[in-house]
Amino acid sequence: MRENGIRAKTKQKFKVTKESSHNYPVAENILGQNSKATEINKKWVSDITYLWKKKGWLYLAYVLDLCSRMIVGRSIDKHLSSLLMISSLSASIINRGENLGLIFHSNRGGEYVPSVVRTFCKDIK
Repeated sequence: MRENGIRAKTKQKFKVTKESSHNYPVAENILGQNSKATEINKKWVSDITYLWKKKGWLYLAYVLDLCSRMIVGRSIDKHLSSLLMISSLSASIINRGENLGLIFHSNRGGEYVPSVVRTFCKDIK
């Protein structure tokens, strides 16, 4: 196909949901570009992905341990909100336990920075 200049014609489902132009206070990026971890449960990162189903969008939030590269918690919902992120963090803590000195890193989208998420992260001991 490449040699003949032929390519598949596809129609992609696409949804813009990232809200990075918010006025919420944003936590300092202490992880920076250092995504290497030598100990399990010391650096967790998170993101949200969007899944198209026949009846609409689903939102999947997950937390990944940078050392083991394993998903330690996840949550799925029909609505994109801070509670989705808290639910995936709660699942991570249930699966791996509370850890002193844990760094939790996420993007700076509107689902992560409202006070309810920041308070939840600060209350983990």
